[in-house]
Amino acid sequence: MTKIPVGGETELPPEGEALLEAARAVQSRAYAPYSRFLVAAALRDENGMIHVGVNVENAAYPNGTCAETAAITAMVTAGAREIAAIAIVGGKGDFCPPCGACRQRIREFARPSALIFLSDENSQRRVHTLGELLPESFGPAHLLSNS
Repeated sequence: MTKIPVGGETELPPEGEALLEAARAVQSRAYAPYSRFLVAAALRDENGMIHVGVNVENAAYPNGTCAETAAITAMVTAGAREIAAIAIVGGKGDFCPPCGACRQRIREFARPSALIFLSDENSQRRVHTLGELLPESFGPAHLLSNS
């Protein structure tokens, strides 16, 4: 984990703060009537555009959509193909890092050096690289190098 402590909190670069703010702005739009676990994600693509997404639950739980996946879908729909950085907020008081499936989905569109910004309800902050959260990952180059 990469942390920059300032007065007991982690101070993030402006990009991280902007992405966390964009995620918090849409967090209340999450559709989570069963768990009430509202999650939002905001990512910046290779063109500097910000795309947001929220989790959407379904009564048949496996059919729900994570916030990170929704943000990635919005990015791809807009024509972008690379995640430069992503921020995730949510949960019930603690940090809400991406689940394993979302880490792999992020990896499809991001380099291992991409930054992942997290914030809890008390505005504590953490920043990780994708490589820290998904070490020795399998990515597009593994398949493309064999074609």
